[in-house]
Amino acid sequence: MFDDLRRSFVDLAQPRLGSEVVYATDDFFADKARLISPAEPVFIPGKYDDNGKWMDGWESRRKRTPGHDWCVIKLGVPGVIAGFEIDTRHFTGNYPPGAELEVCVSGETVPGEDAGWVKVTQRLALKGDDRAWVPVQHVQPVTHVRLHIFPDGGVARLRVWGRVDPDWSKVAHGEVIDLLAMAWGGRGVTANDEHFGRVENLTAPGRGVDMGDGWETRRRREPGHDWAILELGTFGRIEDVIVDTAHFKGNYPDRCSIQATARAHGTPAEIAEQAQAWPILLPEVKLSPDHVHSFMGQLADVGPVRFVRLNIFPDGGVSRLRLMGTVAR
Repeated sequence: MFDDLRRSFVDLAQPRLGSEVVYATDDFFADKARLISPAEPVFIPGKYDDNGKWMDGWESRRKRTPGHDWCVIKLGVPGVIAGFEIDTRHFTGNYPPGAELEVCVSGETVPGEDAGWVKVTQRLALKGDDRAWVPVQHVQPVTHVRLHIFPDGGVARLRVWGRVDPDWSKVAHGEVIDLLAMAWGGRGVTANDEHFGRVENLTAPGRGVDMGDGWETRRRREPGHDWAILELGTFGRIEDVIVDTAHFKGNYPDRCSIQATARAHGTPAEIAEQAQAWPILLPEVKLSPDHVHSFMGQLADVGPVRFVRLNIFPDGGVSRLRLMGTVAR
């Protein structure tokens, strides 16, 4: 299920989009910032700090007064939420038995009670050492999420799955932007192999921090090549393709090419089948290790596009893919 979520949505609460946990009533045992850490939660036996057992998540102290604990996540970019993942892995005798989620739109860092908070879930029953998917029906973009836990305890991770909702009015006519950027709604659709790194990393802000922060396939031992399909945030005309192999030195692809199309329909598997016949945007070109490649003068005129297929030959890792161009209005 959780792999399917990554195919369809983006985690709007991830820190690399600028999201942060801006408030918690109590994070005595475990720092509230860990709630949205991109890493999978871990348990380290025997690790303690000054306040007790170190836990990888957000954990409040045992409540001895009326009420309950809660925290606020400010999303780095507004988005339409499809659902939440509440992860209590490694929290067994200290997880909260109940939770609720609210959302709002606000220009404040920490919105107050007058911010028009909307409850998007009922009181949820949680289990320890578990991952729960909670779909929601809320079609309006939001900027903040509030997680209530009843009455106290620890949650390893909160993922806010949805779609980025860009404000295209901020893009001037003819302005060149990265049409594939996660912050503009770009996303990974599918790939034939994500053994060492997910395809969504190709759309992330900034340069990759290490080899784990890119898309990398296993070593190919059979004929053929690897590929990934991605969706731009909107229809656009691509003027430059930037392929960044940062940190990939002994495992970068020898070559790459890109196909593109305006429209694709169906499941990720059906789109992958269609992609084999998409027009060539960038013919096969040579790549170098740990390098930023620009292919501005080598692109075919395929008109406005919305989907691309990145082919790598035969295998390897790419840190970022930038599709610089203008919005097709």
